[in-house]
Amino acid sequence: MAFNWKTFWTRAFTALIFVAVMMGGLLYNEWSFFLLIAIIHFGCWWEYLKLVEQIYNELFHPYIKFGFCLTGFHVLVLFCNQLQVQGYSVANSFSLPFLIAGVVLLITGIFKQRMHLKKMGIAALGLIYISLSWGLLLQLRYSIDIPIMKDRAQSDSGFFIPVLLIVAIWINDTCAYLVGSMIGKTPFSKISPKKTLEGTIGGMLLCVAAITLILQYWFLWPVLLGIAVIAAIAGTAGDLLESKLKRMAGVKDSGHIMPGHGGFLDRFDSLLVAIPFVWIFLLLWK
Repeated sequence: MAFNWKTFWTRAFTALIFVAVMMGGLLYNEWSFFLLIAIIHFGCWWEYLKLVEQIYNELFHPYIKFGFCLTGFHVLVLFCNQLQVQGYSVANSFSLPFLIAGVVLLITGIFKQRMHLKKMGIAALGLIYISLSWGLLLQLRYSIDIPIMKDRAQSDSGFFIPVLLIVAIWINDTCAYLVGSMIGKTPFSKISPKKTLEGTIGGMLLCVAAITLILQYWFLWPVLLGIAVIAAIAGTAGDLLESKLKRMAGVKDSGHIMPGHGGFLDRFDSLLVAIPFVWIFLLLWK
């Protein structure tokens, strides 16, 4: 695959803006983190339902779409155990209204529009694919205290784990793109014709090397290795999964929020699959 400088600079410029927004949300405080994930959650849901509509060539009733989004947000809020408003837990005090609203909208939409059962089932999988994944990331941020730093007195796993995972995903994706553009010749999968074997392997190796070698002075290297390997392997699987959905829907991108990068699902497809595996790994490590 020939290297395209115009595409590279377009992707690089929009990626800088994207990184600035992401880092601001991830690092400012726990509420900025929640707001960032909530926005991404709704964006992923909207694009996912749009892909399902295109696959089946049939639109969802708006009540059904909003119902799924709100029900998914209920799942997301359940993982915010440590967030509080005026002394009230967000998870205990605010999750139920979203569930009730979501279910009422879903039932109303189903009565207004007779839907194919399989289509509704695939749409409901978004509760696992999208809402559960983002919920687990919130739990990693708020609730799970895992010693990951060499100086255990300064360990703040909730702050660092999401950032480490996201950075590992970015490194893997970026290096896979660069290596594949420069030396990639062997197609990796029919699902994603532009992805090459050389780029995929190169991205994985560079991801693991960068994360473990550079950050080992501050973090425990087995944790870094586990996160990097999961980010590389599960992240690649997540990219292929979303590519399969787009191929079935007959579209190039899931959305158009970022020139050269596509939509929410295009940007976070790798992370959605990697999060549950990192969550399991860190629980076992703990």
